[in-house]
Amino acid sequence: MRTIASRGVVAAAILAANLTIISVASFQAQAQTFAVLYAFKASPDGANPFNGVAKDSAGNLYGTTESGGKFNNWGTIFTVDTSNNETILYNFTGGNDGGHPGAGLVRDSAGNLYGTTLVGGASGKGVVFKLDTAGKLTVLHTFTGTGGDGSFPSGGLIRDSAGNLYGTTSSGGRAGLGIVFKLNTANKEIVLRSFMGGSDGGRPGGGLIRDASGNLYGTTAIGGNTACNKPYGCGTVFKLDSTARETILHRFSESSGDGQFPEGGLVRDSTGNLYGTTSVGGASFVGTVFRLNASGKETILYAFKASGGDGQTPVASLVRDSAGNLYGIAEYGGTTGYGAVFKVDSSGKETVLHRFNYPTDGGYPMGSLIRNSAGSLYGMTSNGGAHNAGTVFKVVP
Repeated sequence: MRTIASRGVVAAAILAANLTIISVASFQAQAQTFAVLYAFKASPDGANPFNGVAKDSAGNLYGTTESGGKFNNWGTIFTVDTSNNETILYNFTGGNDGGHPGAGLVRDSAGNLYGTTLVGGASGKGVVFKLDTAGKLTVLHTFTGTGGDGSFPSGGLIRDSAGNLYGTTSSGGRAGLGIVFKLNTANKEIVLRSFMGGSDGGRPGGGLIRDASGNLYGTTAIGGNTACNKPYGCGTVFKLDSTARETILHRFSESSGDGQFPEGGLVRDSTGNLYGTTSVGGASFVGTVFRLNASGKETILYAFKASGGDGQTPVASLVRDSAGNLYGIAEYGGTTGYGAVFKVDSSGKETVLHRFNYPTDGGYPMGSLIRNSAGSLYGMTSNGGAHNAGTVFKVVP
């Protein structure tokens, strides 16, 4: 049985299996159009983006790279314009400003960008930052990992209409298993939830979503049903209401082909159904796409296959269109084992839209996709590309 600590071993096994597939079969990408918009060049350019991009109304893309930059590979904030020209907006130093931004960005109407870094800050446990349109970075909060504060934020932020920011940390809190936090407009942090493990969740890493009533929804990678992945649990889907009261909506298990270890966040439709992915589990133990209805009943919409060029190990949130189609990325699988972009329609039928051809296309996509009004999808790969430092890509289904 796989545990969270053994993820690297499983990853190696998945890659080896896919490399074997190459020797017996050849598959063609099914996307009408795939394009690499930008290939990172590594330091002093950015390198290794582990997340997705944000987009403004003019079509410019914004994101972070976990490595690269001018200062000893502490990472960058960048933009790619509609002509595919890249500009580095900020280079992290690894000091009080933070380092290794592992999550994406959220942008306000004035063009300010907000995000987190995994490490750095005065305590070395990560920060919440704001980057204004002049390129000035302000640290809004420094995590300490003490006194109930969180540490090592790996998920992205969301922002409400009043300007409050919400996010998670994968560690810290009262039990060391992560928190949900709110940062108000005065930059005061409020810890909304400390995860306790056991039947509760632990290690939230996929970010949050928020409904019109102020309820927050997210996933934890462990906790829940402790008979699964004993004694740690296989993860949960949780809800925090506007008073910060937690409800566990689903505890993942090993029964009935259920998934385990959700590493991405959720997407919600207008009737209250939640959709997400698990990085393992399902019929072939290489991940699932699931739906939870408003009563918490789970349906496995799709279980990824361990062969045939399918994607494997989805680790990011999904994006959903008005027809109910879901789009996402798988970190592994595809023709060469370097990942895939997929679509799951409302009937549960999966289509692989693109299989990454490493190193040309990039490989190991780990962040969520975004979708424009024309239906084009944008994302990033953490490796590969012309300089083996990751890519920004576009897929037109």
